[in-house]
Amino acid sequence: MFKQNIEKTINRNVLLNPGPATTSARVKSALIVPDICPREQEFGDLLGVVKNKALQVVSADARYKAVLIGGSGTAAIEACLSSCTNDKAVLILENGAYGERMKKICDALKIPADVIKTNWGDPIDQKTVKDHLEKNASKYHVMAFIHHETTVGILNDLCSLHQLAKQYKLKTLVDAMSSYAGLEINLTKDDVDYLVSSSNKCIQGMAGLGICIVKEQVLNEIAQYPKRSFYLDLSTNYSSQEKNNQFAFTPPVQILYALNEAFDEFFEAGGTTARAGRYEELYQQMKSGMLELGFECLVPEHLQAKILTAFRWPDNSNFSFEEMHDYLYLKGITIYPGKNAKEKSFRISNIGELNSEDISFFLENLKSFLKTKRH
Repeated sequence: MFKQNIEKTINRNVLLNPGPATTSARVKSALIVPDICPREQEFGDLLGVVKNKALQVVSADARYKAVLIGGSGTAAIEACLSSCTNDKAVLILENGAYGERMKKICDALKIPADVIKTNWGDPIDQKTVKDHLEKNASKYHVMAFIHHETTVGILNDLCSLHQLAKQYKLKTLVDAMSSYAGLEINLTKDDVDYLVSSSNKCIQGMAGLGICIVKEQVLNEIAQYPKRSFYLDLSTNYSSQEKNNQFAFTPPVQILYALNEAFDEFFEAGGTTARAGRYEELYQQMKSGMLELGFECLVPEHLQAKILTAFRWPDNSNFSFEEMHDYLYLKGITIYPGKNAKEKSFRISNIGELNSEDISFFLENLKSFLKTKRH
């Protein structure tokens, strides 16, 4: 047999964007595996293991199945939206860019969809939703919304929105892209029909796999619906993974190995409770330091997910976001611009394999940047 020695020094960057996140050396190392055909039983066994771990993260009981989609988180959202309804419309609750993206997906696929829109930076008004459903619920099959809307870092109330949908006999499709594994979600308790995430945010794996956690009863129902996509048809992907223990199409092989390692790392460290606690500590440290530097939070404390924070752009600043970004980037730190919020802002995330020293390093360098602009 041939043997390869692979040696490479990898710089560690501090990613303060909302994903992909900074990953551990352990997860990175898991990418280096022998080449394997994904049709082999060994890889099929790995797929089964990873799907079971994906369900455990959110306490999904026997009613649920996990379906993995090769692609970004948006691919997984599109797979669910393209498959979730027959001839009725989707109701989308939008208070950020990712609710807006759901509508764009529906438009591209010619799926009828209505939107209840809220300012990007304000919570969803449940009374408005209830009043709309009181008159129009019969139009819809599914209500879709974002759990943690990273446009501004606002946390929408998964439990109460889900209960509202159930009151009107609607299915629920929840984008949990940046809350899965970072905030407590219990599908035994809040039994949403579709929960969607990806491999590269709070689970701290590598980008390239979407995670769809769906009720088995729903997966059986949608098998009868018209197919709006070939590659992203959720029923096709589920059937192949469930019956054959194989992806329907060529998967990102190494990404699955890294995700398996990320799950093990997650559970060994104490699961969501421990990870959410670490993220909250980093949030408090970061927020305190930012306030000391004169920045202000865009979203009130009680609506914060403590995963990502939007800060108002300072009045009368003599520098641009690009200048601030580029200064920090040269130090190995990545920050994120704002995105059409109700006020001009920028965003700092605290997910990923980060520690207190990383946040201190960021704050020290930001302080140094601001000093260069005050002379």
